[in-house]
Amino acid sequence: MAMVKSPKKQVNLFYSLDCEDLAQNVALQSPHIVLQNIKWRSFADGFPNIYINNAEELRGQHVAFLASFSPPAHVFEQLSVIYALPRLFVASFTLVLPFFPTGSFERMEEEGDVATAFTLARMLSNIPISRGGPTSLVIYDIHALQERFYFGDEVLPLFETGIPLLKQRLSQLPDADNVVIAFPDDGAWKRFHKLFDNFSLVVCTKVREGDKRIVRLKERECLWSSCSHC
Repeated sequence: MAMVKSPKKQVNLFYSLDCEDLAQNVALQSPHIVLQNIKWRSFADGFPNIYINNAEELRGQHVAFLASFSPPAHVFEQLSVIYALPRLFVASFTLVLPFFPTGSFERMEEEGDVATAFTLARMLSNIPISRGGPTSLVIYDIHALQERFYFGDEVLPLFETGIPLLKQRLSQLPDADNVVIAFPDDGAWKRFHKLFDNFSLVVCTKVREGDKRIVRLKERECLWSSCSHC
């Protein structure tokens, strides 16, 4: 007996103001993605005055939010929406973060340092559970994989990467054979170098000269090649 495929679910995609163009491009990729909108307003004192359009129609629907936490001034208003959407009796809730802005400060190097990556992870871990369960938290190219353990059990982090798209674009260059991938430091090389098996690689190093931090190449080959910074 042949298996009957279930119809693809429709996803209602909300987005921050900074992600409007990206959300529109995403919606063009599938007829199952329906763009929704939010009225992003402010009171006279500057605090957000937000309204989620068609909120009652979201009951039993799959909902996603495309967020951008840069600049930091936009975080509070987006968190207000992110906390509200799962409470609308939605079937599932997915938060997509193309960039995790505090990811590069995930550890303390000396007493007094504040690991802001852990702070943001704790804030996101408090997203309410929707009718369908914990929030799926999709983050692209996070700085360090161990940041997975900064999140609580109330959310399900899923780490994705846009590197296949980068490689596809690089392969279309007329001088694709001359492309060299440059990593800003050893940490970036350890994190991503396995994804660039067929490319020449260069690792940079950071040198302090007084109050300045200067980035220098450990190798010189990309001075005469097309460089892509990872």
